[in-house]
Amino acid sequence: MLGLYVHVPFCSSICNYCNFNRGLFQGELKDRYVAAVEREIRAAGHGEPADTIFFGGGTPSLLDPHEIGRLITAARESFALAPDSEITLETNPETSTLERMAGFREAGVTRISFGVQSFRDEELQRLGRIHSANRAREAVREARAAGFDNVSLDLMMWLPQQTPAQWRESVDALIDVAPEHASLYLLELYPNSPLKEDMARAGWSLAPDDDAAEMYLWSLERLERGGYEQYEISNVSRQGFRSRHNLKYWQDGEWLGFGCGAHSTRGGVRWKNVASTEEYISRLHAGQTPVAEHRTLSRETQLEEALFTGLRLTEGLDLDDVGRRYDTDVWRRYARPLQPSLDAGLAVREGSRLRLSRDGMLLANEILSVFV
Repeated sequence: MLGLYVHVPFCSSICNYCNFNRGLFQGELKDRYVAAVEREIRAAGHGEPADTIFFGGGTPSLLDPHEIGRLITAARESFALAPDSEITLETNPETSTLERMAGFREAGVTRISFGVQSFRDEELQRLGRIHSANRAREAVREARAAGFDNVSLDLMMWLPQQTPAQWRESVDALIDVAPEHASLYLLELYPNSPLKEDMARAGWSLAPDDDAAEMYLWSLERLERGGYEQYEISNVSRQGFRSRHNLKYWQDGEWLGFGCGAHSTRGGVRWKNVASTEEYISRLHAGQTPVAEHRTLSRETQLEEALFTGLRLTEGLDLDDVGRRYDTDVWRRYARPLQPSLDAGLAVREGSRLRLSRDGMLLANEILSVFV
């Protein structure tokens, strides 16, 4: 089934590390934007089956519950949305209240994903986050009180001045909060990000690569002891709570994206909407397509992407299955460039199945580059 992604570009403040398509919240612009997204959803859907909706951003929880409900209703009326659909709302802790959480639940949201990033206040301040560790804990309690039984938390490791011991504090705090799902991301420093300038000005540094590797491996072992199972390089969950929407990206699925800058992939074709919020609204208001880029993916590209993304999963890939889908002998084609990784124990072949070891996941981009 299709996954539906809805991009909400508004933020109450701009984090100094962020490279996403976003801007500061404006009430009047938000109203026009919601109307445009609803129009795009209704124009795109023709009763096709779908089973996930993911509101990403930006900070989607800056929309009012009735606006989220309006977009969910548009999706239900335009697509054959499964009764048990996973409907995720990315949320920042500072936007959460019990009343708003209850409103989102009533609007149809089934899963809340909190951008916590750290449970240490000094680290949150360095990242330009405006919530505290205690506010994050309160936000999770509010979600629980509103009836959410599927909560995910994001944490970031390898932060400026962060030590392995401090990272362990955040992981232990996450386990204490007890979400059903967690995503552990390595900080990416983009060339023009304000955080890079802040680091140079304050003399902040990142831990050595070996410490980053230690943080990653330790956290996965600790989370396993806490009842979580790793299922993707950066993601863990309790039994039955994997992110169904994100699995579409890793399992060669199809999805439609709505909103400014949103990407879609379907039927071997990929397209992207205009990035500008104002231009996006103007195009929809004028009855024009919001699509700015459009390309047909060759079978070669589709095969490469299926291998690259599928091997991010801990269970890896069945090469025979991929080979049948793309009419090629995958093992014969890639055995030679993969052999060094197999010999080093970074990749593991079990019958027709290929997967990365946990050590291999530390070098995933290097290993998987053989496919692109």
